[in-house]
Amino acid sequence: MFSASFLANDGSAQHVSELWGQTGEAWVPGGRLPDFSFAGYHFGEDPLPEVEVVCSVKDFGAVGDGVHDDTQAFKDAIAQTESGAIFVPPGRYVITDILWIRKPNIVLRGASAEQSVLYCPTPLETILPDMSQTTTGRPTSNYSWSGGIVWIKGKYDDAVITLITASAQRGDAWLDVASTDGLRVGEVVKVSAHADAENTLVDYLYSGDAGDVAKMPTFRAGMRARIKAIDGQRVELERSLSFDVRPEWNPSLKGGGSSVYESGVEELGFEFPNIPYEGHFTEPGYNALAINGAVNCWVRNVRIFNSDSGIFGGGYNCTFDGVLVESERETHKGKTGHHGLQVGRDSVLENFDIRTEFIHDVTVDGFASGNVIKNGRALDMSLDHHRRVPYQNLFSNLDCGEASNIWRCGGGQSLGKNCAARGTFWRLQAKNNIAPPPSDFGPPSMNFVGLTTDSPSVLEHDGIWWEAIPPEELTPIELHAAQLARRLATKHQPSIAK
Repeated sequence: MFSASFLANDGSAQHVSELWGQTGEAWVPGGRLPDFSFAGYHFGEDPLPEVEVVCSVKDFGAVGDGVHDDTQAFKDAIAQTESGAIFVPPGRYVITDILWIRKPNIVLRGASAEQSVLYCPTPLETILPDMSQTTTGRPTSNYSWSGGIVWIKGKYDDAVITLITASAQRGDAWLDVASTDGLRVGEVVKVSAHADAENTLVDYLYSGDAGDVAKMPTFRAGMRARIKAIDGQRVELERSLSFDVRPEWNPSLKGGGSSVYESGVEELGFEFPNIPYEGHFTEPGYNALAINGAVNCWVRNVRIFNSDSGIFGGGYNCTFDGVLVESERETHKGKTGHHGLQVGRDSVLENFDIRTEFIHDVTVDGFASGNVIKNGRALDMSLDHHRRVPYQNLFSNLDCGEASNIWRCGGGQSLGKNCAARGTFWRLQAKNNIAPPPSDFGPPSMNFVGLTTDSPSVLEHDGIWWEAIPPEELTPIELHAAQLARRLATKHQPSIAK
């Protein structure tokens, strides 16, 4: 489905970044270059599983002739399957309602994205009305920025296990806690910090350069991690903190799980009616896929055709691998839809190909962090940072096409700058030179390494980092893979309490 021919170097002389070096020898925990190696399914340590097929939608009456409404057969298959893969044989299946996956260990699998196609003629706003308005008061459907015809939806375990009793800095791994009762080595927990009334957490996550945050909602910073060691009233995490922990932010350890996990959608096509796109905030919700409140879920090898938006991927540690997005819709101002592909937290979007133009091709939205968007291409890629503190996300080894609108972003008014601290852009190739983003895009703590550009390097360790290495000469080619390989090679080294 996806050709990765642009991934290789062209044989030119190789150059390394001062932030990483050849194999990570220049990298330090807590430095300006984050550790993205824990992103994706099972923290990136396991491949996506091949789940055994336990039934077929045709066992429940699906026809797949493109005429008969097969919605109820799909619903019954999901409802009556406790665990395993539900097979969707070759065919064209008419789906007119949301297919909810609200339990773990359920996989919806076709024969391939070309052979097993869900045709979805009814928009989400008609199926389940959910009108809202923008921050400027313009009426629009919430499905302009959320939801999918297949919707994996869970609920996080947000119960507080113990309070964190002392400050710790980004890059640290040891935490002082009120109690270690009930905690165990190997358990996944969530480090949580709550924004205070003075918005000092927001200011911190923007490295002191947040912009206008008058309408910033209350939020929590969070990261999932396994417990590596327990020593008295101290807990060591396998990954270092991605943000500071301070008493004024009421930090705690919470449960790291969800009611939905190990569920996925794979080898399926999604097709919507070929009707003209009417423009921004007119979308009724011809959206393919959504994941919310889930962990360790995935989307693999799907094709999305004629959508308003492709994937709204929330959740923690999810992987989206092999996504092709196309459209034949009549455009509005050159665009065929609103959002192409979006990710949540500590997730991976890879091997994607966007062969149409959205207002926002790839999006990290409010509070998204730790995500890796890599090994993908678009015709004229926009890397949408949608305000509300998307921090420490990696965009690595991308073919950005024309790149005429690469820094074009959305997001409501007074919700901070588009990108927050340490957003990292690594080896971005384009047909045209990429200039640095405008000052209102994000703070100087962002990292730009190996872009197609004619702008000179500016390397300020406490300021702007624009490292003008030609992308075809930058090594490693893909930063996330290099960080993951380095971590796994040292994973079993013994812990040292401190």
